[in-house]
Amino acid sequence: MGLSKTEKFTIQQNEIALLNKALGHPARIAILEYLAGRNSCVCGDIVEELPLSQSTVSQHLKELKKVGLIKGAIEGPSVCYCIDAEAWKKAEHLLKRFYEEVQVSMNCC
Repeated sequence: MGLSKTEKFTIQQNEIALLNKALGHPARIAILEYLAGRNSCVCGDIVEELPLSQSTVSQHLKELKKVGLIKGAIEGPSVCYCIDAEAWKKAEHLLKRFYEEVQVSMNCC
């Protein structure tokens, strides 16, 4: 979708689209699952868990951080990541509301 077209949609539609784009890669799902089981994590630990290079993991972390699902703090030479609980709840509410509002007819082809 072109950048000039996003303003034609509601804030909620844009938020859901950005959230789903961030969740649209299995590596990002794996990162979120990994972080969910910990209070915090150093990026190197994530790299050891995934079959991806450091630079690829960093790019996925950047995408998750951009939509606010995770946050990171610099600790010496490393960045420590964790799930942003407030943003996670907001995303949960947003998606739940979307699925509740969009009722699919069972009579469809």
